[in-house]
Amino acid sequence: MSATAAIATRHDWSLAEVRALFEQPFNDLLFQAQSVHRQHFDPNRVQVSTLLSIKTGACPEDCKYCPQSGHYNTGLDKEKLMEVQKVLEAAAEAKAIGSTRFCMGAAWKHPSAKDMPYVLEMVKGVKKLGLETCMTLGRLDQEQTQALAEAGLDYYNHNLDTSPEFYGNIITTRTYGERLQTLAYVREAGMKICSGGILGMGESVDDRAGLLIQLANLPEHPESVPINMLVKVKGTPLAEEKDVDPFDFIRTLAVARIMMPKSHVRLSAGREQMNEQMQALAFMAGANSIFYGEKLLTTANPQADKDMALFKRLGIKPEEREEHADEVHQAAIEQALVEQRDSKLFYNAASA
Repeated sequence: MSATAAIATRHDWSLAEVRALFEQPFNDLLFQAQSVHRQHFDPNRVQVSTLLSIKTGACPEDCKYCPQSGHYNTGLDKEKLMEVQKVLEAAAEAKAIGSTRFCMGAAWKHPSAKDMPYVLEMVKGVKKLGLETCMTLGRLDQEQTQALAEAGLDYYNHNLDTSPEFYGNIITTRTYGERLQTLAYVREAGMKICSGGILGMGESVDDRAGLLIQLANLPEHPESVPINMLVKVKGTPLAEEKDVDPFDFIRTLAVARIMMPKSHVRLSAGREQMNEQMQALAFMAGANSIFYGEKLLTTANPQADKDMALFKRLGIKPEEREEHADEVHQAAIEQALVEQRDSKLFYNAASA
C-alpha cells in the first residue's frame, strides 16, 4: 500500500487490511504513517495534557491491569473525591508548565448523583482558567452526559482497552457494548471523544488490530486516541505479563495514525519505561500528544522538565491554544480561583 493510499478518512477498515499494515516492513510503515501525519498536522508540534486523579482507589470494576480496582491488593491508598478548589489549583499549576488540556479521572464504575454537582463545578472552574477540559468517570447515562456537556466539558475519555474478542479476558464487570454506548452518548451530546487501549495484556496482533478497527470504524473518529503500554503493578493479575516489544508498540502507533489520520494519537501510560530513542520513534510514527506531570493517575510519568529537554533535542514544540499566559490572562486565572473559592461547592463531596 502506498503512503498516499491511506490518507483518506475511512470508517470501513477490515481485519485483512489492518493485518497488512502491521505486516509491512518497519521502515515502510513508519514512512507511510509520517506521510499521513504531515497531511494533517505540523510534524514538530505535540499536544500536551495533564492528568489528575480526583478520586483514587476502591473501584468496583475488575480491570486486571488496574491498581485502583477494589478486587486487588496493590497497596494503593484510597482517597475520596477531591475538593473543587484543590483540583483548580492543580489545573492552574498544569497551565503554568505548558499544558493546554486538563484531564480529571475518578475511579468509579459510574458517577453518583451526590458527586455530580462537584464534578460539574470542576469542569466549569477549569474552563475559566482557559484550559481544555477532559474527564474519565466510568459509564455515563444520557442525563449525566448532557449535564457534563452543558457544563462545558470538551473531551470525555472512555477507553475500549482491547478488541471485543479479548475483552472478556481483562474485564468482566462492564461489557464492551456498555463502553460503546457511553461513547455514543458523549458524541450525541456534542463532546469530543478520547478513546484508545492498552498494549501488553497478553493480546495478539489481531486483538491490537481489532481495537483500532473498533475505533476507526466509529461514525466519527475519536479526536484523541491514547495508546498505553501496560504498567505492571504488583498485586494485579497482569503483574507478570511479558513486556511489549518496543517495535511492536511503535507499529501500533503507526497503524493508528494511518487509520485515524486527523486524530491526536497520544503516547500515554508506560512512557516512563521508554527511553528517548523509543519516544523519538513514537513521534516519527505519528504520535502527537503526551501527558505532562509526575503521575498518570497512580503510575509514574516523566517529569515536565525532562520532556522539555527531549523536545528541545528533537526540535519539537508544544501545541499552543489561542490564549497565552500573559499578565492579563494570569490575572484572570487568579480571579477565577478567588471566585471558585467563594463557592459553597468547594467542600469535599463526602461532607455534603
